[in-house]
Amino acid sequence: MSENSNNKKRPNLKPGSGKPKFNIWWIVTPIAILFIGYYLVNNSVNQTKRLDYLEFFDAIEDREVDSIVVVSNRGIAQVYMTTEALKKPEHKASKKAPSFGGIKLPNYTVEFGDAKAFEEQLKEVINTSSPETTLVFDREDEGLMDLLLSILPFILIIGIWLFLMRRMSGGGAGGGGGQIFNIGKSKAKLFDQKTDVKTTFKDVAGLEGAKEEVQEIVDFLKNPEKYTSLGGKIPKGALLVGSPGTGKTLLAKAVAGEAKVPFFSLSGSDFVEMFVGVGASRVRDLFKQAKEKSPAIIFIDEIDAIGRARGKSNMSGSNDERENTLNQLLTEMDGFGTNTNVIVLAATNRADILDKALMRAGRFDRQIYVDLPDVREREEIFEVHLRPLKKVENELDTAFLAKQTPGFSGADIANVCNEAALIAARNGKKAVGKQDFLDAVDRIVGGLEKKNKLITPSEKKTIAFHEAGHATVSWMTEHAAPLIKVTIVPRGQSLGAAWYLPEERQIVRPEQMLDEMCATMG
Repeated sequence: MSENSNNKKRPNLKPGSGKPKFNIWWIVTPIAILFIGYYLVNNSVNQTKRLDYLEFFDAIEDREVDSIVVVSNRGIAQVYMTTEALKKPEHKASKKAPSFGGIKLPNYTVEFGDAKAFEEQLKEVINTSSPETTLVFDREDEGLMDLLLSILPFILIIGIWLFLMRRMSGGGAGGGGGQIFNIGKSKAKLFDQKTDVKTTFKDVAGLEGAKEEVQEIVDFLKNPEKYTSLGGKIPKGALLVGSPGTGKTLLAKAVAGEAKVPFFSLSGSDFVEMFVGVGASRVRDLFKQAKEKSPAIIFIDEIDAIGRARGKSNMSGSNDERENTLNQLLTEMDGFGTNTNVIVLAATNRADILDKALMRAGRFDRQIYVDLPDVREREEIFEVHLRPLKKVENELDTAFLAKQTPGFSGADIANVCNEAALIAARNGKKAVGKQDFLDAVDRIVGGLEKKNKLITPSEKKTIAFHEAGHATVSWMTEHAAPLIKVTIVPRGQSLGAAWYLPEERQIVRPEQMLDEMCATMG
């Protein structure tokens, strides 16, 4: 049989060893079941109906007793009645002998005092009146059960303590093990060829420049000889910088899907812990795992959680712990023990507050700026997010929608598509149309429409004059943004609005600034 087939038959083995992982519950559970079973059987016997002393001997003389078990050390006799006796009215309560788990329990129990006198009297009555009655003398060995009863509370306390420790430690992934003793282990999630990551660069619309640089990083790891043959060195890291929602994390997901190498993903806050030294220990463990699986990629999202510039705060305590974590990260990225074939990919929207030592060449060799999409890229993003929508009308023009959403990020466009589907469903439509998308843009830009807000006619007139002033001045000025809508329906915090379609330009001339100021003051 091959080695692979053996591995498939042993899925529960601990990695790196041939022995199953020990669990304290393997010991606690059987003991608890044994104790509970003994308690239930013993409790059932104790709840058996008591038979009076004289009634007991009368039943023997009447040949109603099938067998008797005398438990001398407990001072009781267990009485089993015959089938004919159980048919009598006086034995109605014990018509069927109770049983527990296949164990037949007595119909009655009889208590006695002096065991020797009771046994002699019992033998005499059986010999003279009911010789077919079976008499058994027994003695229950309670030593083992007494021992179990004495140690069971300690076993239960230890089991509960271990359970609480597992819950408190949270069962961190990537070698955390879920135990308090492994709190310094990395919490990174590992994505490799066995993990089904479906996101590829085809799912990332726009961001052409950023995609090219990220694809080159993936190519570094797939074909390192292509670049090192001329004496070059593979970059140590790349920093994705951009506004929230522009697609930094999405690019990292695409790298995980395309790279075909181990990909460790975690957040900067995963290094932060209440215990001293845990952050630095997790950094060491993360890079140790990455080196063992090299070539590999480490992705740290929101790296500003640990990468802030040092010495800018008057606090000590937790700030020192964060700085220790950063120092360990700097050492791992470019220290004496240089990591080979491990590339660090990080994302942040606060590159201005990162430490200078983290930003220097040799650590993050390149910064990839992920900007807000332009009109052409927004059109591509709309096409991606329109795919999952059901029954989109044919008149829907993605180029028109892209022009209506200047300054929107990829996350904003995804929100527009989702909001348009919700508006169409709310209005009972069977297809998502152009007006639904325009309403969705208004909803996101201006806020929820407040139809029930009380506004007097004089206030409406004042608001109308105010918005008409903006509209008129912008219409008359040459370089102001074109007007697309004027409304006095209150939305969000505003009582009315005049909406424009600004031209996307890189340079603003003085006359354009003056016309925009006139429209604003109008």
